[in-house]
Parts: sequence; C-alpha cells; structure tokens
Amino acid sequence: MTKTDSTPGSATLVAVDVAKSHNEVLIEPALSARRRHFRVANTLADYERMAEYLRGLGPRTVVGFEATGNYHRPLAHFLYRQGFELRLIPTLALARTREAMHNSWDKNDPKDAQVILHLLKTGLTQTWHDPLVSGTHDAQELSKTHHQVALARTRVWHSLRNHYFQLYFPEIEHFIRSDSNDWLIRLLLQFPTPGAITALPGEEFVAQGSKLVGRKVHKTELLANIYAAAQSSIALPVASDRPAIAMYRLVLEEYLALGRLRESIATQAETALANHPDRRRLMTVPGVGPITALTILAEAGDLRRFGHYRQFLKFCGMNLSTQQSGRFRGVSRLSKYGNARLRTAFWMAAQSAVRMRENSLRRKFDRYVHSNPLSADLRRKAYSAVAAKLARIVYGLIKNGCDYRPFFEDVIPGG
Repeated sequence: MTKTDSTPGSATLVAVDVAKSHNEVLIEPALSARRRHFRVANTLADYERMAEYLRGLGPRTVVGFEATGNYHRPLAHFLYRQGFELRLIPTLALARTREAMHNSWDKNDPKDAQVILHLLKTGLTQTWHDPLVSGTHDAQELSKTHHQVALARTRVWHSLRNHYFQLYFPEIEHFIRSDSNDWLIRLLLQFPTPGAITALPGEEFVAQGSKLVGRKVHKTELLANIYAAAQSSIALPVASDRPAIAMYRLVLEEYLALGRLRESIATQAETALANHPDRRRLMTVPGVGPITALTILAEAGDLRRFGHYRQFLKFCGMNLSTQQSGRFRGVSRLSKYGNARLRTAFWMAAQSAVRMRENSLRRKFDRYVHSNPLSADLRRKAYSAVAAKLARIVYGLIKNGCDYRPFFEDVIPGG
C-alpha cells in the first residue's frame, strides 16, 4: 500500500466504516455541501443498490475504508469491480485523528465514518491493492494457513513439554535436541510411560525402538540411555491403559498430524509457486528458504509498487525511529509500525544467512559484533541490521528483475 496524492476536490468522497453485518456510509457529493448518511448491510442486494446510487452522484467516486479483520474484503472487491477508486485508511492514523478531532478516546461507527471522510479530504490515505486482483490471494492463504498450523503445532509441543512430559516421563527432556522431534513422539506414542518401557527387556526395547527412531547414527546407545532413564524415573505411576494416558496419546497424535499437515501445505505452496519468477529470485538470496519466500510474496505483494526501498522498510516496520523533543533526543530504534510477519520472516532469514560459511551478510554481522561477540544486545542489533539489509536486497532484486549475485573478496597480490 503506497501513499497517494491528495484526493481531488472534484470527486465524490465516500467513507465506509466496515463492520461484520452492517457498514456505516457517509457521502460528501462533489456538487453539494450536504452530506448523506446511511447503512449498508453485507448483502449483494445492498451492495448493488449502493453502487447504483454512487454512480448517479458523478463520474468520479473515491471510497475510503479501514481494514477491519477480513470483513472489508468482499465489499472492497465488489466496489473495485464496479470501477470505483479505493483508498485504505491506516488504523493508527484513524485512531490518532479521531482523538484529535473529538478530544476523546470514545468511538462509535458514525464518528469513525466522519474521521475517514476527513482523512479522505486531506489525502492522508493509501492505495488499496486487492490481493485477488494483484494475484497474491493464493499465496496469502497458503502462507497464513501454514503459519496457523505451525503455531498450533508449537502450542501442542509446549503442552507436551510443560505438562505431559513432566507428569509421565520427566527424564525424556534430556533427549530433546530441537523442536523437530518426530522420532521421539513416535517412540512415546508406543511407549508413553517408563512402565511401558521397562515392561520389556532392554534388548527387546532397543530392537522395537530402532524401527521408530529413524536414521540415528547412535540409535542403539540412544535407546539404551532412554531405557536407563526409564528405570530410575520419578514419573507418576500411571498404567498405560488408563484414560489419562489415552489423552496423552491423543496429544502426541495431534502433534504428528499437525506436522504432516504443515508439510502438505509446504508441498502445495511449492507446486503453486514453482513457476513464479519473483519466488525464484528470492530463493537465490542467502537465508531465504521456500517458506520465507512464500511469506514475503504473501505479505508484501508486488514490491514494484514501492518507489524506494525506504518505503518498503517502513512497510515492514524496519525503519529507524527516534523520539526527540527540545534538547532531548532518544535512542534510534526500529519503529515496528509495520507488517510483523515480514519482520519475522527477514529476522529468521538473517539468522540462517549468518550461519552460512561465506556471504556479505555474515561479514556484516561479524563487523557489528567484532568489539564484543558475547554481548546479547550487540548481537540483537547485528541481526536487526542484517535483516534490514536482506529486505533491501529483496526489494532491489524484484524491482530490477535480477538474481542475487554473491561477490567474494579475495586478497589482491601486492595490495
């Protein structure tokens, strides 16, 4: 969404305060100073009556609205197909302007419509880019669904570690190496408690567990250590056939099912965007993987609409902001007034790029932390700087239509 020019005075201005069932509409016709106010239900019949009425007010109509969940999407798409100009009102701008105009924090739908109309008249709006029209709708749905499934899987994992493991096998925590522990979940699904493990001889447990652990280099030693931990466990003595253990197994199965669903969505995204030129360019950038590229395409849309990389950084909330008043000047820090998922994507990509052996991003990180590599604050600033550089690189590649070209610094003989 890019900043627009001031709204022309010859246009009919329409302010819509979007809600779930009804929308408050405030109209200021181009040829009349008298405003008109009515409500529009979220039905096709009301949408068509509203469009017909607006067409009778003049040749040019500008409609402004605030993004409200996803309630605004059907109305915005309908009005776009009818040929009306659409403007998006930023939520923060609407809140601050409402407080300034009415000297109060209270709000209601008619009041918000008045504020939206005021912002339309002053031109403090953004151009609305419909995801269905711009071709990013599929990528958005894939990315958001993948994100929700990943969040659900993480919540289940935390539930297992903080509740079920502590009750039924606390010692299993010593064998967790990362959040990707499907082999451990499969093992616990068959042997949920220490009693279920020690009910078998050690050799038989190792033999059965080897089919579940997967390609582990030292699987025999690993399973032997788990068996030893089960023999001296402090877990609650609950039999494996009790309803409590059935609930435990249910959560274990949910964790595995969410993992399979996440992989399925990633595969669908790979298929749907296989021939997308921007995705191919993003995949050439160090640290940017398939899911990160999907998130960037879904959340940023077409980066070519930004006139300068600083606009894109501001859209991500990665621009520097400083509080200053009189002689006081605060510390410059990230504004974070932008797309949080894009910031997360670039932050994760920066961590991956820094772990690589040789690239300019890792050199930038090393220069930041050179004075004190163990400083957590310095490392956080370095990651932020690398993430911002990644955002600039991504913008430049897509804007110019070229691939990432790494340059390696060599020592010049005699130099």
